[in-house]
Parts: sequence; structure tokens; C-alpha cells
Amino acid sequence: MSGGIGSVRYDEENTSSKGLRLFACRWVPEKRDPKALVFLCHGYGMECSISMRVTGTRLAKAGYAVYGMDYRGHGKSSGLKGYIPDFDALVNDCTKYYTSVSETTEFKGVKRFLLGESMGGAVALLLHRKKPSYWDGAVLVAPMCKIAEDVKPPPLVIKFLEKLSEVVPKWKIVPSKDIIDCAFKNPDWRKEVRSNPYCYKGKPRLQTAKELLMVSTYIENNIDQISLPFLVVHGGGDVVTDPSVSQALYDSAASTDKTFKLYPGMWHALTSAESPANIDLVFSDIVAWLDERSN
Repeated sequence: MSGGIGSVRYDEENTSSKGLRLFACRWVPEKRDPKALVFLCHGYGMECSISMRVTGTRLAKAGYAVYGMDYRGHGKSSGLKGYIPDFDALVNDCTKYYTSVSETTEFKGVKRFLLGESMGGAVALLLHRKKPSYWDGAVLVAPMCKIAEDVKPPPLVIKFLEKLSEVVPKWKIVPSKDIIDCAFKNPDWRKEVRSNPYCYKGKPRLQTAKELLMVSTYIENNIDQISLPFLVVHGGGDVVTDPSVSQALYDSAASTDKTFKLYPGMWHALTSAESPANIDLVFSDIVAWLDERSN
């Protein structure tokens, strides 16, 4: 499938990894060479083609070629929905596809950036950890470097669920708040997410919850090993991922080129479900940061 969006061309394709069909899409500027490549890493339970279309379209209109892929068990990709049996396998899928795009003759010498939202921020940081000098930078939107205490089950419940996940890893019984109500300020966007058939809206599966907890703990404990240039943008009113952890990432990362922008009053979904003026502000900062490093 392909189509034009103003000065932007949108295309879809399928790729594969170890027998799994993985959905991929791209937004590219028409009639001009891209300033750089931007690879999207979406959040937990989300997908790229619909949930991140605002990001893809805006960045393509700003001159960037934007590529996205739905993780296994997410969106239009195959696999049990909402199930992450092995976070490392998910990261490897992204590494394989995104490096294959980066290394085509067409993009020889073109800079490559990652953009991760929420759990996708963790994916982006793990992509960097796998190939520390490969990526030219990352934009981290309300990144999941730690599970916020407000949405984390009590310690005794976590211990019980970890044991239970060894027996019934796919069960959807992890107690959790309604993340949609917590993350999306705009009620119209909440409605869209709830009606999007490609977004997973069930309770977290046991093994998925365990993997998310392990990954966020790993990143929190290894923040000082992050060395790529990065921009973190975070809403001050976010109760899904903790803004103070983004501050800790900025303070502790080994990167010499790092920027942290906190937007008072904004929620978790600050690139899509805020007021038009707020969304414009966030994207203005993102594009300015990318432009400065793409020259």
C-alpha cells in the first residue's frame, strides 16, 4: 500500500524474523533527499501506522525519512497480541530491520536517529547499547526507564506474579490501572486508541509484565553507560513514566551531547494527545534538535 500525504509519501511493507511476519511502514518527503533517517520505536500495546502517524508525518514534512515497525505481538505484526516473551528478541528484530534500511546504497552517508516513545524509549536505548557507535542520536519521548510507582503492583504481588509467570506466562491477570486514561489528555485521542483494533488494551500478560520490569530495572541501573547524543522530552504531569527518571538519565548518562526538556502540565502522550499549541511546541523542539545534528 502507498499513498501521498501532501508533500509526504506513505508506504507499507512486511518483513520477517524467524518465521514471524513483521509490519513496517515509512513516511518520506517527496521530491527531495531526506536530511536524515528517523527510526520509530513505539510504546507498549501501541503500533506505528496509526498511533505514530502524527510523528511520522510531521517529521517527513520537516525533511526526514521516517521508518517504523510494529514489534512482534503488536499492531499489524504476527504473534500473540500483547505478549513479550523475550524483550531482547524484540530489540533484535528492530536492529535487523533498521540497520538493513540504513545500509542500503540509497542512504549511504545519511545520518540515522532513533525516536522512541514510552516503552519505545527503552527499545531505543537498548538498540544503542547493542551498537554503541552506530546511531547518530536519539529522541526519547517520555521514555520508560523505570515503571512509575503509581502503576506498579506492590512488591509482594510482583514476587507472586514472577513465580506464576514461569507456569502461565501468557495469562492476562496482572493488576494495572487504565493506562489510556492516565496517558492521553485529549478525550478524542483516548477514544481513537480505544477503537484502534491494532492497539492491545487487555491486562498485561504475566511474562510481558516481568520483561518490562526487568528491562526498566536494567536501564535504570545502567543509565551511566548511555553515550549517544540524545534529547529527552517529558510532560511534567506524566504519571505513566516518571519525569524524575528522565532527569536522572540526563544527569547520569555518559553522553556529552544531551538535552532534557520538561513541559509543565503535559501528560504522557505529549506528541499526540495534548492541545495543538503544546504539540507544536514539542515538535518544534524535536525538529530543531534533529536539524542541528543532521547538517
